[in-house]
Amino acid sequence: MKILLVIGLGSFIGGIARYLLTLFIQTRAIVVFPFGTLAVNVIGCFLMGLVFALIAKHDMAASWRPFLATGILGGFTTFSAFSLESVYMLQTEQYGQAVLYILASVLLGLLATFAGMWLVKLA
Repeated sequence: MKILLVIGLGSFIGGIARYLLTLFIQTRAIVVFPFGTLAVNVIGCFLMGLVFALIAKHDMAASWRPFLATGILGGFTTFSAFSLESVYMLQTEQYGQAVLYILASVLLGLLATFAGMWLVKLA
């Protein structure tokens, strides 16, 4: 039961952070494109790489993983919003933007995860 509360607290924190950051970015975008979701997912991937590398490097307690990875970062990133936005672009025949968004999300997400892990190796 304790683990569920820890994950729930992390999800609460991550979800609020996602909402606020997405809102901040989207209200400043000059073109119609889901920059907010893209940003939180790329940042979340970077942080996921960072968290897992730090846990491994410093032999941190395994109890931090559910709070940080499943809770905070799981609540922060949003694959379902990415999927919905991609489908909407395809349905409205915005094929170029859809392909750009999908490729950017996947490639930047992978690069950000590697960057987070690499940063820990440097330290």
